[in-house]
Amino acid sequence: MIIKDITNYLEKLAPLNYAEDFDNVGLLVGNYNTTIAGVLVTLDTLEETVEEAIAKNCNLIVSFHPIVFGGLKKLNGNSYVERVVLKAIKNDIAIYATHTALDNSKNGVSAKMCEVLGLENTKILIPKKGIIKKLTTYVPNANAVTVRNALFSAGAGSMGNYNNCSFNALGESTYKGNENSNPTLGEKGVDHTEKETQISVVFESKYEAAILRALNEHHPYEEVAYEILTTENVHQNIGMGMIGELPTEMDEKAFLLYVKKTMKTACIRHSVLLNKKIRKVAVLGGSGSFAISNAKRAGADAYISADFKYHEFFKAENSILLADIGHYESEQFTKNLLVDYLTKKFSNFAVILSEKSTNPIYYI
Repeated sequence: MIIKDITNYLEKLAPLNYAEDFDNVGLLVGNYNTTIAGVLVTLDTLEETVEEAIAKNCNLIVSFHPIVFGGLKKLNGNSYVERVVLKAIKNDIAIYATHTALDNSKNGVSAKMCEVLGLENTKILIPKKGIIKKLTTYVPNANAVTVRNALFSAGAGSMGNYNNCSFNALGESTYKGNENSNPTLGEKGVDHTEKETQISVVFESKYEAAILRALNEHHPYEEVAYEILTTENVHQNIGMGMIGELPTEMDEKAFLLYVKKTMKTACIRHSVLLNKKIRKVAVLGGSGSFAISNAKRAGADAYISADFKYHEFFKAENSILLADIGHYESEQFTKNLLVDYLTKKFSNFAVILSEKSTNPIYYI
């Protein structure tokens, strides 16, 4: 078993193309072909995390947050980031990060928050744009079924609760091959007209490579004509945050105390109480002030996230209860999610939950 086997499985849960453009996800330190001894799962990778991995014979750290976020211009140990990377390299320990790829996963960070809070009827709060692409190709009528089914098998044509979706139009193509061509239909140097089917399918961008392989393997032509466009359609099952419902509505103070206990936080900063019942709750792990307006539009009675600034609490505007439970606290159960996910698949080496708290914030 090598690191690539682990990362391939992780990327089924959190494909790297789900990550935001500013992020740095994937294998940050190490080699994909390294044989696995053990995996340590953590929220952050610090020097003490690397030391824990060494002590527990783990040569792969799966971290939620990336230790290398921006570019490193030198490695001389002058910053905590450089020291972590140097220690990992010196001890042959690889580091892999999921971060916003897991944030945007339907079964990721916010889903885990919903599970811990006991929310029901959950759905994505901010569906992600730019993740759905469209392929259009042109196939001789006799080969249309074969090519279309190959595209479906590679991941094309899935829309929500429907599979094998496509649009097909009949038409005619024209072409003339030069002296170096080897046309499947027609003769080189002669104008040819062929009755063809135009096939259009949508797909998640993570399937693009597999879909193009399937197209080229099953299309009969020497030169395959196709076009790929990125659509502005949102994907209802991919995106930031989630919204759901409590099994039973609660008054605001009881709700805040419930959140404090359930999310194991020392304190909650919240907006003014509105003397209303809480039933519909939006959540987003980590820094989530950007989604306050989304939570309001979705009709949430309360929004749980972290890192709200002073003026952002005014955005509640007497219509929603904002609850800042702390960055670490909102994401702390993520490592349990990753351990549970990995242990279901791999049993021939240790997958260990880090015992270290990497929360840099303390309360008095």
